[in-house]
Amino acid sequence: MSKVSPKKHLGQHFLVDQNIAQKIVDQLTMPEGVQDVLEIGPGMGVLTQYLLQHQEYRTTVVDIDRESIVYLKEHFPALQDRIISADFLKTDLSKLFPGKFAIIGNFPYNISSQIFFKVLEQRDVVPEVVCMIQKEVAERIAAPPGSKTYGILSVLLQAFYTIDYKFTVHEHVFHPPPKVKSGVISLVRNEVKELPCNEKLFFEVVKLSFGTRRKTLRNCLKSYNLPPEIQAQPVFDKRAEQLSVQDFIALTQLVEQNK
Repeated sequence: MSKVSPKKHLGQHFLVDQNIAQKIVDQLTMPEGVQDVLEIGPGMGVLTQYLLQHQEYRTTVVDIDRESIVYLKEHFPALQDRIISADFLKTDLSKLFPGKFAIIGNFPYNISSQIFFKVLEQRDVVPEVVCMIQKEVAERIAAPPGSKTYGILSVLLQAFYTIDYKFTVHEHVFHPPPKVKSGVISLVRNEVKELPCNEKLFFEVVKLSFGTRRKTLRNCLKSYNLPPEIQAQPVFDKRAEQLSVQDFIALTQLVEQNK
């Protein structure tokens, strides 16, 4: 097979610039003790070839596109049995990796948010993620409190990871070119083992708070039926984008105590 056809329904835009591919792989730091790296959606292996140059870690790739799988098996015999034909979102990662592993990839735009939610579920075994995603989403994830783009994923990911926006990638280096620019970001697990609040409730409070961005938290969280004296606190006059991760932790504690 000479090449793989990009499929619109899979959101595929294959990177064709070798320098950028090398630069993306170079962002991986592979924290101490981590030897495994999983590439999501390798396509024709533009990142894979540079990952395989690193003998010090084991590269595994996962792709839902059968055409890509055939191509990779043909062109990357060094990967042997580490080419996984599966949907990453439905994959039981504990069966692939006994310990910690890093994630890298040119994520399909249409499922990038779902990939990040899965990373959050696996945060204790995923110490690092390096990825290329839609620029707007990359900026949102890295955005500080108070920014117009700061949102649910910003708070949830920043609670557990240090986010670094690395560089912007222009449309013309892809086949086919996407309609928007891309951004490369890295996520490195921070020191937070667990939040000092009910984590399930924290996720719920964050999602509800951003449910209607223009409304105050008093309106967004009214389903909790908090006592009037609690709702009278100044934090409830604010909007979600004004709160830091620590503010959301304090808010969750407040909700937990008064539900």
